[in-house]
Amino acid sequence: MGTSNYSLHSMKIILPYSTINIIQDDPVSITSILDKLHITPSEVIVSRNGKLVPEDTLICGDDEIRIIRIAHGG
Repeated sequence: MGTSNYSLHSMKIILPYSTINIIQDDPVSITSILDKLHITPSEVIVSRNGKLVPEDTLICGDDEIRIIRIAHGG
């Protein structure tokens, strides 16, 4: 029998430019994830399972998180 590198509670993190990261922290705040990935919160919006959420949201289980970079301009 084979073994898996991922637990049953891996969270899929989709970064800008469609890069995918899998984390196994459970639960963890979005702020903590952004900090680990060296992403400035004011430069992105975050969705959990297709719905926008604030950075203090705790995520866990099989959540899918998408980090979307905000374009600034004037």
